[in-house]
Amino acid sequence: MSNDRDQAIVARKTADCVVGAVAIDQAYRQLAAKIEAAVGEADPVMLVVMNGGFVPAAQILMHLTTAFTVDYLHATRYRNTTQGGGIEWRVRPTAGLCGREVVIIDDILDEGYTLAAIQDALRDSGAARVRTAVLAEKLHDRRCPDVEVDWIGVSVPDRYVFGCGMDLYGYYRQLPAIYAVAEV
Repeated sequence: MSNDRDQAIVARKTADCVVGAVAIDQAYRQLAAKIEAAVGEADPVMLVVMNGGFVPAAQILMHLTTAFTVDYLHATRYRNTTQGGGIEWRVRPTAGLCGREVVIIDDILDEGYTLAAIQDALRDSGAARVRTAVLAEKLHDRRCPDVEVDWIGVSVPDRYVFGCGMDLYGYYRQLPAIYAVAEV
């Protein structure tokens, strides 16, 4: 086993469940209903932020009944460092965004600097409107003042969380609930 995998397995055993699977399922359904009510007839593009947004997007999108386009993006500000810089696009969306409603779907709003940069880039690309849905919002006061989030599913404590798209050393994104690493 790799060191990261070993660390993830050990941390998972002592982690606290902070949002259970039933509450997560309700959040997915509520987010879908809000998204559909707001943009359902506007021929929206649903943009999944990789990698974390994959699990929440899959769960949210299956509850939508209207016609929409799905695409994805992968952007980072960290480039293997702990401090963010300018946005680096690893994969840009390929769907036509010009003049269309765009809904970004991501796993968590933490500080939000990368998400704010993504939102600005999508507006600059000609999207008619950019909206954002996140499954979870981390509760703290370090938020980027420029980030805009339209829909939030659940709130989580200011701890390292994983599950529902969020990883622990690269593992456990698939868990149906959100867990927090045990405090020491």
